[in-house]
Amino acid sequence: MIRKFALGMLALLILGAGVFFLFAPRWAEESMNQIDGEPLIAVSDEARALHKTLTIVDLHSDTLLWDRDLNDRATRGQMDLPRLQDGNVALQVFSSVTKTPKDQNYDANGADSDNITLLVIGQLQPLRTWSSLLERALYHAEKLERAARDSNGALALVRQPQDIGALIDRRRADRAATGALFSAEGLQSLEGDLDNLDVLYKAGMRMAGLTHFFDNDLAGSMHGLEKGGLTDKGRAAIRRMEDMGMVVDIAHCSHACVVDILAMARRPVVSSHGGVQATCKVNRNLTDAEIRGVAKTGGIIGVGYWEGAVCSTSPRATAKAMRHIRDLVGIEHVALGSDYDGAVTVRFDTSELTQVTQALIDEGFSEEEIRAAMGGNAVRVLTEGLKPLKSAAR
Repeated sequence: MIRKFALGMLALLILGAGVFFLFAPRWAEESMNQIDGEPLIAVSDEARALHKTLTIVDLHSDTLLWDRDLNDRATRGQMDLPRLQDGNVALQVFSSVTKTPKDQNYDANGADSDNITLLVIGQLQPLRTWSSLLERALYHAEKLERAARDSNGALALVRQPQDIGALIDRRRADRAATGALFSAEGLQSLEGDLDNLDVLYKAGMRMAGLTHFFDNDLAGSMHGLEKGGLTDKGRAAIRRMEDMGMVVDIAHCSHACVVDILAMARRPVVSSHGGVQATCKVNRNLTDAEIRGVAKTGGIIGVGYWEGAVCSTSPRATAKAMRHIRDLVGIEHVALGSDYDGAVTVRFDTSELTQVTQALIDEGFSEEEIRAAMGGNAVRVLTEGLKPLKSAAR
């Protein structure tokens, strides 16, 4: 009787584990990355025609976090290669998320918990990723490399300025060609060792934000407990990143951290995804002083499509934030930063980016300004921020 009971309990445990591994990761993504289903704005023939000729760059997505093949069109989430092609995206920045706090919020989070570990285990990722943030980032790099290798040339990795030029040249004949650049959402993945910047660079990382939703040993987060500025180690990280050709991203940095980075920057910095406080007063968004500071470095600000960035999911709200940046510091500092697949709810996925083009037309942007904001500015800054591989090694 006892033996039968034990076998029954074992069978239930095995069944429960099977259900968890089979359904839980998919459920997590479906519940976190949603499209709200609200009406889209009408897109004119003029907007569609213009959109087809744009070189579009999106500075941030978290798609690598999820258990999907980038080359397959998915029925969940907000981005994959087929939908990037539908949206005429020339270059997508793919971020590595390695740790997020329990009960994540915009106001105050400690660093003593982690949601990603359960997701990593649920996805049956390699054991090395279960307890190492560095290995999680390296796994994301491998995942992006594998997607490029299996794409029959449709997805091209971008690691040096020449790659961007080659991509743009190729797209003159093949609009389906899409570039992929690897970045980090928080350098907690260094695990306290600045030499791991070299490890991540070798793995293809070419952009990184110092913090995510909690303070770390480099800097304070806008959503951390202390919200301090750069530490000495953080300052050293900025210098090494600039020297090696890794673009510095201020997204999620505390206001003190942003001030410190802008004061020491020698190369253009980016705010990869977010908004501006002038149109959406959320703490993660940039003040006018910070916008001016980014512009002074020659950098760009990627505007998103979700509530926390623009206080709406309407593309018109995104266009209004972009207009504020244009009017304050000039069109050359405006960019896109969707945060697709980053636990956000949006009105449209990447296949429907004509929504943004139409909203910019309606907001009074000229054709030249739309070309700059939708990707031209990002091409300039990334080309300037990267370095040829032969001169990037330390």
